[in-house]
Amino acid sequence: MKKEKKYSGVVVPMLTPLNDNGSIDLTAVEKMIENFLAKEVFPFILGTTGEGPSISSREKRRFVEFTCKKYSGKTIIYVGLSGNCVEESIESDKEFIDLGADVIVSVVPSYFALKPDQIQKYFETIANSISKPMIIYNITATTHMSIPLEVVEKLSHHPNIVALKDSERDLERLDRSIEMFRDREDFSHLIGWAAKSFYGLSKGSDGLVPSTGNITPGMFKKMYDSVLKGDLVTAERMQIETDRLAAIYQSNKTLGDSLAAAKIIMEEFNLCKRFVLPPLTSLEQMTEENLRKELNDLKKQIDLY
Repeated sequence: MKKEKKYSGVVVPMLTPLNDNGSIDLTAVEKMIENFLAKEVFPFILGTTGEGPSISSREKRRFVEFTCKKYSGKTIIYVGLSGNCVEESIESDKEFIDLGADVIVSVVPSYFALKPDQIQKYFETIANSISKPMIIYNITATTHMSIPLEVVEKLSHHPNIVALKDSERDLERLDRSIEMFRDREDFSHLIGWAAKSFYGLSKGSDGLVPSTGNITPGMFKKMYDSVLKGDLVTAERMQIETDRLAAIYQSNKTLGDSLAAAKIIMEEFNLCKRFVLPPLTSLEQMTEENLRKELNDLKKQIDLY
C-alpha cells in the first residue's frame, strides 16, 4: 500500500451555497462541510467551482471566518486565491491565514499572458509572503495559461510550496507530472481532472480534486481508498459511475453553466440552493427540467453518496 502524504486524499472544490440576495448561506455551508467530514474528505473553498473570483471581499472573509472557527483542527481547510493585483493577493492570503486557513491554493494572475520566469516569480513572491503552505493551481480553462512543469519542479523545492493541483486536460502532461512527483515525500500531486481520477491515482498521484465530489464525496473517497488497497476493479467502477453523474450537469455546457447545473442537483439532495453569482445566471427552465429528469433516472440505476 502506498504511503499517504500529508496533502493527499479527496479534496472537494466546494460549491459556494448562496441565498437569493447573493450572500453566503452559512447554514448550507455547515451542512455541506458536515457531509464532507462524514465521508472523510477535505473542503477547498473559494476555488473555481466555488465561484471564488465572483465573491466580494466581505463575503469571502465571512465564509473563511465561519469555516475556520467551526472546523479548524477537525479537517484541513484549503482556501483559494485568485486575482491580478499581487499586493491585494498577499493581503488576502494573510487575512485568510489569520482567520485559520491551513493551506492557500493559488492560481496565476490571468489578465496578462505571463512568461515562465514571471510565473515562477509570482508564486515565489506569494510563498515568501505567507506563513502557511501553498499549493500551485494550474487551470488553463480560466487562466488561459499552462504552468510549465519545469517551473513547477523549481517551485516544488520552496519550503512553503507543498503540492501541484493540476486541472489541465493533457494526458501526456498528467503522466509526466505524476512521474516527476509521485516519489517526492515533500511534494504532492493532486488531480483536478475528475474524469482521469482513477487513471491518475493508479499511476501514483496523491489525491484528487473533483467538483462532482460536492454531490458524491463518498464515491470519490471509495475510489481513493480502493486504489490504496489495490482494489482497482472497485475504483474503476466508482470512476464510471461518477462520470455518469458528471455528464448530466457538465455535458454541452460552459464551465459557468455547469456550476449552475451542479447547484440544481445539490438542491435535489437538500444540500444547498440553486443560486449563482453574476456574471453567471440560472439555467433555463427546460434545461433544468431535463437535468432533474436525468438525475432521477440515474438515481434509479446507481446509489449516489
